[in-house]
Amino acid sequence: MKTFEELGVAAPLLRAIREMGYEVPMPVQEEVIPLLLGNDNDVIALAQTGTGKTAAYGLPVLQKIDPAQRHPQALILCPTRELCLQIAGDLNEYSKYMDDLKVLPVYGGSSIESQIKTLRKGVHVVVATPGRLLDLMGRKTVDLGEIKNVILDEADEMLNMGFSDSINAILAEVPPARNMLLFSATMPQEIARITKQYMHDPKEIVIGRKNEGNENIRHIYYMVHARDKYLALKRLVDYYPNVYGIVFCRTRKETQEIADKLIQDGYNADSLHGELSQAQRDYVMQKFRIRNLQLLVATDVAARGLDVDDLTHIFHYGLPDEIESYTHRSGRTGRAGKTGISIAICHIKEKKKIREIGKVIAKTFEKGTLPTGKSICEKQLFNLVDQIEKVKVNEEEIASLMPSVLRKLEWLEKEDIIKRLISMEFNRMLDYYRDADEIEIVDDTDRRKTDAKETRKERDNRRTYKAEDGYTRFSLNFGKADGLYPQQLIELVNRCVPGKVPIGRIDLRDNSSFFEVEKSFAQRVMDRMNSYEVDGRPIAVEPAQDRFEGKSFRNTGGSSSKKRPAERPDRRDSRSDKPWRKAAAGRKKRWDG
Repeated sequence: MKTFEELGVAAPLLRAIREMGYEVPMPVQEEVIPLLLGNDNDVIALAQTGTGKTAAYGLPVLQKIDPAQRHPQALILCPTRELCLQIAGDLNEYSKYMDDLKVLPVYGGSSIESQIKTLRKGVHVVVATPGRLLDLMGRKTVDLGEIKNVILDEADEMLNMGFSDSINAILAEVPPARNMLLFSATMPQEIARITKQYMHDPKEIVIGRKNEGNENIRHIYYMVHARDKYLALKRLVDYYPNVYGIVFCRTRKETQEIADKLIQDGYNADSLHGELSQAQRDYVMQKFRIRNLQLLVATDVAARGLDVDDLTHIFHYGLPDEIESYTHRSGRTGRAGKTGISIAICHIKEKKKIREIGKVIAKTFEKGTLPTGKSICEKQLFNLVDQIEKVKVNEEEIASLMPSVLRKLEWLEKEDIIKRLISMEFNRMLDYYRDADEIEIVDDTDRRKTDAKETRKERDNRRTYKAEDGYTRFSLNFGKADGLYPQQLIELVNRCVPGKVPIGRIDLRDNSSFFEVEKSFAQRVMDRMNSYEVDGRPIAVEPAQDRFEGKSFRNTGGSSSKKRPAERPDRRDSRSDKPWRKAAAGRKKRWDG
């Protein structure tokens, strides 16, 4: 392995990076630095966030700057304000022993007049987000005519954010004779188009394999029912007492809801999403960077360009639609040679997506088993013991207080003091997990492999079902073949039964359905619904059996002389006409009672 000196890094830069703790080059630095120190070398570097890429391009770019020429000589484009500030801060650290070298971050959300004033004084490196740079170009306050090096950092993220046209407009103003470096974690088609249009015989550097995830990250998934996802998240967070991570959600609403729940349950958490103002966003990010927050709950869009070191965990509360987004999410942990854990909390419909992601990133997901309440309390307890062992005691500061404290506690034995300390810290958690039910883990085994002869009907007949606590489960003699789906079933119940009936889980079959209502409404629902009919067919509602729900529906609604629905000669014809829908419009008066 080469040293930074052997790579050709100049003395002022070497002095600065040694003070920052840089000892030996990381793989991406070893590959990129020599190329950018040369001329006419365009480079495509595929590497994950946290692999040392800022130094890989920052050191050679700074070394080639002529401080005597007070105009922009290097341009670095990045997707977000946070990353822009991070890059500019790193470059200022690297160049602190280079006389009179100016780096300017250019981004939206801050005073454009202040940026224009600094540009007029003269800067050497411009680090910019595309939108603000285009604004400055439109005002004729920034000149890109002398640019020698162009860096596109997190190019795939910029394209995902819709900056394609802006990038084209900017690159059209940059001289053709310049070095260009494109950094990306993934290689979508749009990046391939940019490389063909603006780069000259680029050299491709791949750290790992294309689209591959970081080797230092464990990928684990937990398969639970959708209703249990928050409880599963809580257990996992409790199981890792020193967690410092990001919880990714799919929507702004879900992000705020999960953050609010975590805060209410006593966790150091906050949300980051598109509805926050820039001031609110900066405040949340500052708290997270200084670890006043353990958990940041964020959407993909809000977290783009987020650059925070030492994250221990990434939680995927909902898997993203794009596999590239999963790569970016998980790449925020396990950085700079450290290890990290990427945890997906999934329901059964996301099983296929887990397989697809694993195939693309060339990683095998571990199937996790949620920790028990007992194991969580043990983990938390031993973490407290570790903290007590490691705490630094300032003898001088507490010397005057110790006699009074010892007199106050002298009636207690050492064991009693330890018990009280533990109880003071853990009573809430112990009480919670003593009464907490175990979360049901969904069996995602591919049954086609284990029992090819078992039919779907047999599996349905074998299943057992139990109503949620406080609910009664009913069966209904209409199903999907009759055009009945969840929304229609809810409307049907509320048309038959006056007042708004609280409805729980709904399970639909082809020829029948199952639904749950609060116990206080159960008798009224059964009595009222069994007195109605749809297109000549009586509605039949009865308490569901806990097993064999996959079998044919047994009609107990109406007199015993009536035929079962499956034997009615006109049923198949009525299905095609979706009779329940007709009833919804034509029999409204009868249903309203």
